[in-house]
Amino acid sequence: MRLTLHPTILQLKEPFTISRGTYTERKALIIELAAAGKSGFGEASEHAYYGVEMEALIAKAETLHPLVDDYSFDNPGNFWAHLAPHLQGFSFLQCAIDNAAHDLYGKLSRQPSHLIWGFNSKVLPKTSYTLSIDTLEKMVEKVKSSRFDIFKIKLGTPNDLEMVETLRRHTSAVFRVDANCAWTVDQTIRNSFKLKDLGVEFIEQPLPADDWAGMKEVFQKSALPIIADETCRREEDVEKCAGVFHGINIKLMKCGGLTPALRMIRKARNLELKVMCGCMVESSVGVSAIAQLLPQLDFVDMDGPLLLANDPAKGAVILEEGTVKLPETDGLGIEFSRGV
Repeated sequence: MRLTLHPTILQLKEPFTISRGTYTERKALIIELAAAGKSGFGEASEHAYYGVEMEALIAKAETLHPLVDDYSFDNPGNFWAHLAPHLQGFSFLQCAIDNAAHDLYGKLSRQPSHLIWGFNSKVLPKTSYTLSIDTLEKMVEKVKSSRFDIFKIKLGTPNDLEMVETLRRHTSAVFRVDANCAWTVDQTIRNSFKLKDLGVEFIEQPLPADDWAGMKEVFQKSALPIIADETCRREEDVEKCAGVFHGINIKLMKCGGLTPALRMIRKARNLELKVMCGCMVESSVGVSAIAQLLPQLDFVDMDGPLLLANDPAKGAVILEEGTVKLPETDGLGIEFSRGV
């Protein structure tokens, strides 16, 4: 098997703002795994909040050539276990390699990954479209010009409720809100009742990731379901979230790829937690991996490619109202444009 690295810079169509800062681009590393004339692709990106830097990703990936080149590829699960001891602390890179392995395995097996896993793809949840923090005028214009049925609204400002109230006057779409750890316990509980009246479906990660005591109080008193994001990074976090959150948002880069994500979904179902999968700022390479999980998800946020000015790949297609069309090709269905 051959490992090839494709560093790239993802340019956003416009600045993307959340409670932690504003982004205009995101450095990404596309991993290519090739064997028997087929190539699989996965994506890792730089992320300041999680301390992930592109130089460190590339340097670590370069050390893996002997482990990959000498490996006789059989299936993604065994390959994940083979590399796991060498990727401690590098979950983003582990994700890119694991997703590339699933893409390659499906292409070699001549089946889409979701069929290999035994998933029925007939009923799929729609993706939300993210409204980053901006002026009310610009956010209203985005809502009015979009045909999406579901909006995920980034909050964490002094006028959060005014923002949601204003947007509600211009659409009957489902709202979901994400405070990105910016609220207090009292804020969350108080806001939950007002947001419920405004047609909000759930609140994502209102408190800092390590505030377990605060989350227990919110869980008991909130008028809306609470979904864990920053609090739920790895497999071992799923069980901790039971009785503290109503559901979890699985991010493939945080947990290390599709292989652990599949285990997290099974564990969450056993614990009666709702399951969401979300994207960061990422291209169709990363989002096409999420798409293969759709039959097992309650909610999904995979609008990343719609925010980009230079998507370097093709794969899952997101239609205007948020419906996702799975690729009619094998593996994850990724077609990567080398050199973009």
